[in-house]
Amino acid sequence: MLSETSTATVRATLPAVGAAIGEIADLFYRKLFDAHPELLRDLFNRGNQASGAQRQALAGSIAAFATQLVEHPDTRPDVMLGRIAHKHASLGITAGQYEVVHTHLFAAIAEVLGDAVTPEVAAAWDEVYWLMAGALISIEERLYAQRGVVAGDVWREWEVVDRTEETEDVATFRLRPVDGTPAPSFRPGQYVSVQLELPDGARQIRQYSLSRSPGSPLRSITVKRVRGEGTPDGEVSRQLHEHTRAGDRLRVSVPYGDLVLDHMDAPLLLASAGIGCTPMLSMLEHLVDTGHRTPVTVVHGDRSPAAHALRAEHTLLTGKLPGAEAHFWYEDPEPGHPAGRTGTVDLTGLTVAPGTHAYLCGPLPFMRAVRAQLLTAGVRASDIHYEVFGPDLWLAAA
Repeated sequence: MLSETSTATVRATLPAVGAAIGEIADLFYRKLFDAHPELLRDLFNRGNQASGAQRQALAGSIAAFATQLVEHPDTRPDVMLGRIAHKHASLGITAGQYEVVHTHLFAAIAEVLGDAVTPEVAAAWDEVYWLMAGALISIEERLYAQRGVVAGDVWREWEVVDRTEETEDVATFRLRPVDGTPAPSFRPGQYVSVQLELPDGARQIRQYSLSRSPGSPLRSITVKRVRGEGTPDGEVSRQLHEHTRAGDRLRVSVPYGDLVLDHMDAPLLLASAGIGCTPMLSMLEHLVDTGHRTPVTVVHGDRSPAAHALRAEHTLLTGKLPGAEAHFWYEDPEPGHPAGRTGTVDLTGLTVAPGTHAYLCGPLPFMRAVRAQLLTAGVRASDIHYEVFGPDLWLAAA
């Protein structure tokens, strides 16, 4: 909880800081990477830095946390903090790195806001930072302990057993640990980080959902090739598609992620778009493996049937669940596809059972639209769970 003195100061300065937070975040990253170029080379996603997405996510999370502290001092945004902590744990972030961030973030604040940063203002926002950092460090330590690893020591060598071309731009890689030990357990919906050495020597990291059930003897990631030649966008997915084959080795983290299948006694709705189907496939296969009985509604949107990765599995697994239904929308459907399922996903005509828990994964505009429709249908906001590709821009876009 923020002290009374700092609460008053943060409340008074929040409009000014909020208005400048994007500029502060931009300057922070420039200062950070000037001092520590290895962080941009080997830790931060260069594509997200180039697009500005990471800057937006940082600004949104800081503003949201500070607002929560002054407007709702008796609660904490644990969902937001948990999502960030899971991502940090999958990257191997350690407590000492928060000191490095603090140094360059507060240098950026002082430079952008100038004389407005009095000692009282600096102390108040310092308190905000360490409350947020302390909460994240605590959650991350717990996540490391749950996995039985030393903080930051999340990486192992894995071998590619085989790969399957799912569509023109999507491939599935099946993996096993090189050392012969069992693959770490995971919960349906979670992801792993993959670190690849690129032609320029950078060791870039990306997260990929595990696309098979935890009961599978191998671990599978299904990767969409992101187009954008000559830019940092998709440089890891291109490397995987163009150069990774059976017998190759990958550096893979233990699984993390807070979009996990839960509430098994409630009606479930699994909604995805594009490559967002991957965690839903893991959930569906787990439901089949465990003999799930409550109603399940499967919703997916894609450009076309040919672009719908794992389409056959999506249909087959849904068909194995008693009373489950699958509804696929395509912008460019094949002949005979229902007219009502042409275009983008629209839940208007679907019956959403009372007490439904919904799981969403896909591009942000898709999830915002589906969430709004679910709320209109009577689903509680707390019962809608989501996973965002890349930096979480939900708050920044709100």
